[in-house]
Amino acid sequence: MSQAITVDEKNFAEAVLQSDVPVLVDFWAAWCGPCRAVAPVLDQIAAENEGKIVIAKLNVDENPNLAAQYRITSIPAMKVFRGGEEVREIIGAMPKPMIEQQLEGIL
Repeated sequence: MSQAITVDEKNFAEAVLQSDVPVLVDFWAAWCGPCRAVAPVLDQIAAENEGKIVIAKLNVDENPNLAAQYRITSIPAMKVFRGGEEVREIIGAMPKPMIEQQLEGIL
């Protein structure tokens, strides 16, 4: 069963930008209630789409430089990277069907 991986400033380039499959990066923080609500949904998507997409979690409080680099102004924010490029942005907590709809064409 595939689980979300944790990324930070040390492994972001390797885990996200150099990945062979698309990577959804969940920009979150421990104090963010909606972030905690969306986490199990992302875990389900990771498990159901193993090998097709990687779910990566990035704590914005611990990695402020990456949050600034990717213009994260509100969380939860999810960005999908493919081939080292940002290809999609999903802002806010939403139910699983809506997230899956946002990922259409990527999964």
